[in-house]
Amino acid sequence: MNRIVLAALAVLLSAAAGVFWFTGRDALEAGAPPPDLMEGGPAAIPDALPLANASDLRGPAPPVASEMSREQRRFSRSDRNGDGIVSRNELLATRTAAFRKLDVDGNNLLTFEEWAVTTANRFKGADVDGNLQLTPAEFRATAPKPAQRPECRC
Repeated sequence: MNRIVLAALAVLLSAAAGVFWFTGRDALEAGAPPPDLMEGGPAAIPDALPLANASDLRGPAPPVASEMSREQRRFSRSDRNGDGIVSRNELLATRTAAFRKLDVDGNNLLTFEEWAVTTANRFKGADVDGNLQLTPAEFRATAPKPAQRPECRC
């Protein structure tokens, strides 16, 4: 039984080697130069290089980066489809993640209870000493964190 398996494996390996050998020869012959260049025929050494008169030619002007004001950049971030107009849906699209955090039951309705629970939990997290009153330092901790800007890798 082992001899049969080994013989079948040897046949498969030799067939694979033959396939690789023939495809390698085809690729080698496809990259060969034409016969007249190999034998030093008339096309082997060109008489003169072609010249191009580039004095009348001009390429396109390089693109110019426009300086956008801070408000123009903010507007372009809100204008999702780039039509120059910010629709109501485009403006509200950026606020859906915050709404989904507050909408605990997921019914797309924000009830007072959902808002109150979120606010109470935020208060509880800020009240470090647990006296149900926020000191100025504790209240400062409730301020939204500034957005982290990536470090410049110039």
